[in-house]
Amino acid sequence: MAIKYHDKDDKELLQSFYNDKNNECLGILLQRYTSMLLGVSMKYLKDEDDAKDSVQQIFLKVINELQKYKVAYFKSWLYMVAKNHCLMKLRNKKFNTVEVSDRLMSVENEREEKISLVVKETSLNNLEDALKLLNEEQRVCVTLFYLNKKTYHEIIEATSYNALQVKSNIQNGKRNLKIILQRMAQNEQ
Repeated sequence: MAIKYHDKDDKELLQSFYNDKNNECLGILLQRYTSMLLGVSMKYLKDEDDAKDSVQQIFLKVINELQKYKVAYFKSWLYMVAKNHCLMKLRNKKFNTVEVSDRLMSVENEREEKISLVVKETSLNNLEDALKLLNEEQRVCVTLFYLNKKTYHEIIEATSYNALQVKSNIQNGKRNLKIILQRMAQNEQ
């Protein structure tokens, strides 16, 4: 006797997936929200090809994550997975993009480059010192999020903090880092 999965709501489909490892249910869920995923990806990435690629990557991530974790509200969870994926993709693209200009390639600007490297080195040292001044929860969350490029979900898993604690620690840590770095800059003048 065949069960009509298309008539089931998200919770029933998820439950069938968890109970019976029925991939058809997961396929129906993903098909149901494909346009939402594409919309979220387009909103953040602003490129149709990147957005389509991201939807495929999100599908794979969802398949893997659902094997490990119980999800109560599929649509909102899926939205957050998609949003985090796109933000991480943008962050990685920002760090991997290197602008080459004539100014950087000219010999005349070697001195400026050396000064810039010294300034960057000082900034990195100050950042390292400032991180040490944060409380442990903020330091851990900020380091995982900004330096290790972990998502909120990954930080929750790694630290056993809840979502609100992770968000709060990142926001407060970022604010406190800014204050500490401003003080350090004033002391250097």
